[in-house]
Amino acid sequence: MKKVLTGALIAIGLSSGAALATPKDPSGTWLTEDGRARIRIEKCPSRADRICGYAVWLKTPNDDKGQPRVDFKNTDAKKRSRPSLGHQLIMGLKPNADNRYEGQIYNADDGKLYDVSIWTEEQGELNVRGCLMGFLCGSQTWTRVNDTVPGQLTAATGAPNGPRPDAEWAAAPKAAAPASATAKPAAATGAAPKP
Repeated sequence: MKKVLTGALIAIGLSSGAALATPKDPSGTWLTEDGRARIRIEKCPSRADRICGYAVWLKTPNDDKGQPRVDFKNTDAKKRSRPSLGHQLIMGLKPNADNRYEGQIYNADDGKLYDVSIWTEEQGELNVRGCLMGFLCGSQTWTRVNDTVPGQLTAATGAPNGPRPDAEWAAAPKAAAPASATAKPAAATGAAPKP
């Protein structure tokens, strides 16, 4: 009996330790510690079990020539001409064993991706810890904002006047409607078949 009870307690301990706790939902708009940007965090369009984040307001949205800032330091040449306002910087974070969200964050200042974990302990504050190569780390505390300021993107993600998800995190396109059962084959219409 003692062995059975010990085995049951071990099994309970193992199963509870293996399950990931769900961190507090960080969805909302956050002002970065330096006040240079507002970041909207929400469920990713393509993966509701992950969270993504977008720059929805920039303190300085234009460059020295008065043009909208672009992501010119991005290592992906296809993204260098995208506007900085509205770009995705939090890449599909997932819950971890520490009751935080973890994944990658993009830093437009240097064009690099960093490992990041985010979590909330105090109401209205978001802790953000980023690391490059696992040991060059820094932390910030972002503050929740509930107002809207001039120049802030307010529409839904992917909509006009809303932030834009990166292709790999955008919602999957809807499947094309199946061909009509009444459609005639190309041979019956006299059209040449396409190679």
